[in-house]
Amino acid sequence: MKQDEAARWTISEVAKASKVSSRTLRHYDQMGLLEPAHTGLNGYRFYGQQELLRLQRILLLRDLGLGLETIGEVLDGQADPVEALAVHKEWLLAERDRLDRMSRTVDATIAALRQGENMTAENIFKDFDNNPYEAEARQRWGDQAVDASNARHAAMTLDQKQAFMEDYAAVNEDLARCLDAALPADDPAVQAAVERHYAWICLSWTPSAESYVGLGQMYVDDPRFTANYDKVRPGLASYLLEGIKIYAAEKLS
Repeated sequence: MKQDEAARWTISEVAKASKVSSRTLRHYDQMGLLEPAHTGLNGYRFYGQQELLRLQRILLLRDLGLGLETIGEVLDGQADPVEALAVHKEWLLAERDRLDRMSRTVDATIAALRQGENMTAENIFKDFDNNPYEAEARQRWGDQAVDASNARHAAMTLDQKQAFMEDYAAVNEDLARCLDAALPADDPAVQAAVERHYAWICLSWTPSAESYVGLGQMYVDDPRFTANYDKVRPGLASYLLEGIKIYAAEKLS
């Protein structure tokens, strides 16, 4: 890393200010997550404002439950620190709203217990699951894949999120036109649409051939996913699965 003339904090000073141990800071350096602005001839690490701002972002993401590897991916994809912090603020506000909802549920539980009232299972666990698909995704593909996907989405700007959903709709319309034309799953037009679908999925995570087919199978097996696709065109989920099987065998195996 290029030496920064403004670097003026030693590792011990950064540790004291951030409440992060010197040992942890050295670990972050070794894994490439947070390098010092420069290292003196005596081996001492020195940090500048840029490094301290990056450490702030690391701690924000860590407190939101992300692993260090995922944090590195998020930070490396964010060139503008001001924009990145604005995105992180949105994430923190969303997390605050979620915790507020959970707090209200706990308050209602306390009140019911004090009054000797019975609560329904739905009310006991109200607001404890924001994403009905996440638990199944974690079971199928593991925490690391889901955490990485969540991190990538959280790091998107509002414009990027809008473009993401527009791409999703465009891919579905392409597939629907192929279905309307009764094109077989191996038709070049269908495979081109599936390739766009795979590229869209890769904005969140990069599935192997087996995982991609498994994802397509979930679109058919899970009525929630099936409904999302079949509202575009009846039978679209099954049609996409057949296209995915061919694409995975020819392009991903």
